[in-house]
Amino acid sequence: MKKHQGVTIWFTGIPCCGKTTIANKVAIILKNKGFMVERLDGDLIRQNISRNLGFSKKDRDENIRRAIVLAKRLTNDNVFVLASFVSPYRTHRRNARKEIKKFVEVYIRCPVEICMKRDVKGMYRKAQEGKIKHFTGVDDPYEEPENPELILYTDVESVKESVKNVLLKLEELGLLA
Repeated sequence: MKKHQGVTIWFTGIPCCGKTTIANKVAIILKNKGFMVERLDGDLIRQNISRNLGFSKKDRDENIRRAIVLAKRLTNDNVFVLASFVSPYRTHRRNARKEIKKFVEVYIRCPVEICMKRDVKGMYRKAQEGKIKHFTGVDDPYEEPENPELILYTDVESVKESVKNVLLKLEELGLLA
């Protein structure tokens, strides 16, 4: 493993925009380059650490608080943390940036119509039918980041292009030395 300083790369965007896909591919590349990498994904955290939480504002706040604690700990241990969370509220992301000393925000921007077409789990449909409450992009808001280090446009970029753009940004920030 390479000796390197830890950093959290926080991928945010509405459901089905490509956060997990891009973060997983970046993780593979970084691991192959010898970096210590850990993936924190919204679905994984909810299935394990936050399974007692729903999707109310209070529960979302707690879920992200737990994710921030994990990301901070791993970053302090010199791990590349690739965190992919909807994290719909600016306060979530501001708190993450404040708590984690090395933090890079990557906003995955994609129109909700495209995300609905990509939704293999049928979550958007269920939300529109009222079967899922507080679903981001349907009946709960997503507050776009104000100053992310990088914006990816996954409705027009391929996954390969998005991954390349993340790696270029990490190089530009001096994080891949």
